[in-house]
Amino acid sequence: MIFERKKMNRRQLIQFFAGLSVIAGFGAAPFAASAQDKPIKIGVTGGPHAQIMEVVKKVAAKDGLNIQIVEFSDYVQPNAALAAGDLDANSYQHLPYLEAQIKDRGYKLVNVGYTITFPMGVYSKKIKSLKDLKNGARIGIPNDPTNGGRALLLLQTQGLLKLKADAGLKATPLDIADNPKKLKIVEIDAAQLPRSLDDLDAAAINGNYAESAGLDPTKDGIAIEAAKGPYANVIAVRAADKDKPWVAKLVKAYHSQEVKQYVMTQFKSSVISAW
Repeated sequence: MIFERKKMNRRQLIQFFAGLSVIAGFGAAPFAASAQDKPIKIGVTGGPHAQIMEVVKKVAAKDGLNIQIVEFSDYVQPNAALAAGDLDANSYQHLPYLEAQIKDRGYKLVNVGYTITFPMGVYSKKIKSLKDLKNGARIGIPNDPTNGGRALLLLQTQGLLKLKADAGLKATPLDIADNPKKLKIVEIDAAQLPRSLDDLDAAAINGNYAESAGLDPTKDGIAIEAAKGPYANVIAVRAADKDKPWVAKLVKAYHSQEVKQYVMTQFKSSVISAW
């Protein structure tokens, strides 16, 4: 077989390379678009965190940020997935839990913004104010270390008792240094505290259990945690990503007036904005 070789003139060469440029342009466009539209994967748990993130997603889209929500059914996997690079951020945990995970598992994760608080409150069927507590009153608190310590800190902020300086967030009744009214601290399973109010003078109850029992922190609580206290929930990202532009956009979207209004309207006082 004989191959005939022909030379291209200058005009033909120009047309040839121009054609290649057009073809390359068509091929590159989808890749450029996909790079710009690559979603930011954010892990959440079901319930308020997932519901609020849907609103954040809509707000962030106006700023050019494409969010993909990944829902989890437990509290361990969102941090593991984030540390492994399967997520870009997560929004489901309070700061003490994140810090404990970082310490225990060596995750290189950081808090980049506060989100919401599920406030713990003090409730009672017998008194209308903590000032009405008598000496020796029985106060119920959760019997697990994290929430028990949280309850004791709340009682301390209300001036009912003082904890040892080194008690930390997992304080127990043994860490009480001063108890002027000789209050009797009764440790009960957190979920059972609302049902135990008849047998107690007051009880410190987690927000989720209070809501399930039909208790409104604002209307029924005689004391409530500050929204920006140590148990505020946070957005976490890998330490290496904390200064990336999308992180600032995500936090800005979460802290928008649209999201704050949604939280107030949807959850009333059972969930509080922490920013």
